[in-house]
Amino acid sequence: MIRVNVLYPRKGDARFDWAYYTGTHIPMVGRKLGAALRSVSVEQSVAGGSPGSPPAFVAMAHLSFESVPAFQAAFTPHAAEIMGDIPNYTSIEPIIQISEVKVGP
Repeated sequence: MIRVNVLYPRKGDARFDWAYYTGTHIPMVGRKLGAALRSVSVEQSVAGGSPGSPPAFVAMAHLSFESVPAFQAAFTPHAAEIMGDIPNYTSIEPIIQISEVKVGP
């Protein structure tokens, strides 16, 4: 199992429209990626690791797929539309990281 993590770094005066992101963008991504998308979760950051410190990220999305090829096959045909929607909800350029999910202990 792999997870595609989409991270939105906190920036001073950056714009992030939560209503659009959760009500329009994430549902559209789900429709486009179809059955290849095993699960999706979205996090709205509230604080950093130290008391009173700001979070490093405004938002994070985590999308799970069976494999990197499964993700690529689902995402590639819709990449332009999905990525093109980003300016509709934020001025932040996302950081994308693909990780292999390990289960423990």
